[in-house]
Amino acid sequence: MSTATITPPEPAGTATPSRRRTVRRVLVATALTLAVTVGGGYLWLDATSDVHNLGESDCTAVHPAVTRTAAGAPTAGDHRAVCDTLRSLTDAWDRGDATAYGEHFTPDATYTTYVGTHYQGRDDITDAHRALFDGFLKDTRLADSFLGIRFYGPDTAIVTSRGDTYTGTVKKPSELSKTQTYTLVRESDRTWRIAAFHNTKRQSVMERISFLWDPSTKPKAEK
Repeated sequence: MSTATITPPEPAGTATPSRRRTVRRVLVATALTLAVTVGGGYLWLDATSDVHNLGESDCTAVHPAVTRTAAGAPTAGDHRAVCDTLRSLTDAWDRGDATAYGEHFTPDATYTTYVGTHYQGRDDITDAHRALFDGFLKDTRLADSFLGIRFYGPDTAIVTSRGDTYTGTVKKPSELSKTQTYTLVRESDRTWRIAAFHNTKRQSVMERISFLWDPSTKPKAEK
């Protein structure tokens, strides 16, 4: 007489191995689908976030806006002199010459990087760039595109630009990832120097999302 083997029922809430494998596969597939969707969305946002206002590669090609004051108005020569200062600044960067770079700033100039680091004074700016030019910015060059120049009287100018760094072995970038503001003043020796510099990294995807969420936030130049 044979004895039947009775298999006790699984405790409630206990899944079989095959069922666990099925659940894992579903979870993995769901995670992959979500990752592909999010990644594809990010790539689409990034690809459609190009700016229209690219500026001018030649600073002297930008028509300056002028606010007249009792002290007078700037001349065409002042426009060229401001552009010469910025071109000389770029040349000093390209040479990795921190001393020459710092000389383009006023003694009490302020310098704010795109990561939020704030330097106070020409010496501070020079010392930091000496370390940078000897470190991870060694052999880099500057690319610039000028958006606007505004004169407030004969001795103050504000220049806005797009900019980026690249190495000498790499083609100059077509898309410049940073937006910059220079405030220049003419000092007693008649030389234009930078009194304040502010650098901001453009967050292209976040900018695109904000424009899609509320199109009225888009600058006129980008509409």
